[in-house]
Amino acid sequence: QVQLVESGGGSVEAGGSLRLSCAASGVTFNWYTMGWFRQAPGLNREFVARVSPTGTSTVYAEHVKGRFTISRDNAKNTVDLQMNSLSPEDTAVYYCAAGTWSMNDEDYTYWGQGTQVAVSS
Repeated sequence: QVQLVESGGGSVEAGGSLRLSCAASGVTFNWYTMGWFRQAPGLNREFVARVSPTGTSTVYAEHVKGRFTISRDNAKNTVDLQMNSLSPEDTAVYYCAAGTWSMNDEDYTYWGQGTQVAVSS
């Protein structure tokens, strides 16, 4: 059974940092692109970042570029999202997902339950 479990969410003031982590099990981790998505209240889920199966390639959404860093450890089956310079607009539930090289959520097969990030001004 495939499981993706996110951790590291919480509340932080604007300008602060958080590091999200996602642990995968039941899946051949290094076969998959790993992505982070987020969904704010009342809005559609949106792409944040993705990393290739080997970890050598990354892509970021424009609104997080330069502030967020995605990384993976294939030995530990984990993918992290370091988030710096957070703003209230980053408040959302953050999801990790395993799929193909895409920014479209329909191209991701497995999803975690999500972790809440709240940024106060």
